[in-house]
Amino acid sequence: MHRSRVYAVVIDTPEAEAAQAAGFWSAALGVDAQPFPPAPQFTTLHQALPGLITAVQAVNDAPRIHLDIETDDTEAEITRLIALGAEHISQWQECHVLRVPGGHLVCVLPVESAPEIFNAQATAWR
Repeated sequence: MHRSRVYAVVIDTPEAEAAQAAGFWSAALGVDAQPFPPAPQFTTLHQALPGLITAVQAVNDAPRIHLDIETDDTEAEITRLIALGAEHISQWQECHVLRVPGGHLVCVLPVESAPEIFNAQATAWR
């Protein structure tokens, strides 16, 4: 058995437009945009979607929105999603990028949230 939950909604934006996009989303959603020093490509949109991390990510790719799924067993979660039709396309550090049916991207990563949040909100899979 393993557990997982949606952890973040990430707005991927071409690097040259990331600061402008972060400013737009901050103003549009009425929240603060805060740089995330450990990973400077991210700007957090504090409390944009309560219960989830919401961020703008500067990417060297096309604009899109993707979900991050956190799990206490990365391999089991990847296997589960592949069985549902996802395709593993890359890995960046501990983040595994999957393309799901319909063409959207999903990132699978180890638990990032506080234990009490993960334990209360994660779905258990067999």
